[in-house]
Amino acid sequence: MKKAETFWAAAVVALTLGASGAAFSSELVSYKVVDGGIPESLTGKAGDVAEGRKTVIARGLGNCLACHQVSVLPDEPFQGDVAPPLDGVADRYTVAELRMLVVNPKTMFPDTVMPAFYKADGLNRVAEKFQGKPILTAQQVEDVVAFIGTLKE
Repeated sequence: MKKAETFWAAAVVALTLGASGAAFSSELVSYKVVDGGIPESLTGKAGDVAEGRKTVIARGLGNCLACHQVSVLPDEPFQGDVAPPLDGVADRYTVAELRMLVVNPKTMFPDTVMPAFYKADGLNRVAEKFQGKPILTAQQVEDVVAFIGTLKE
């Protein structure tokens, strides 16, 4: 990877990891992986589409638009082109797979630079104040899954 690419990849991950100001429990909800996905809600209830949209566009939280483009969000500036567009993602993956992609995308795509949004251990270069904490809460994961679950062709 070239110096500039390394810088930008690190900057995106740092912004994603470092900007989250939400309060988190140090314990993550346990979940079961079935056929490469997480079929059950982390919270036991469905996510909220509107809240998921807010998390996706929040530069200090999900920061999904730093890398992805989402055509149903045309008023959101500076959408990324580093990762695949999220348009049609709900046609390509099951809800269980979408949840896994948000929780820990490296389980499906080991070489991805996308961070795990619901993982607190085994991470590299995490600021001390964020160590042991996931980027998103279990409910925020469910909300994001609800929103991206609406993104069909």
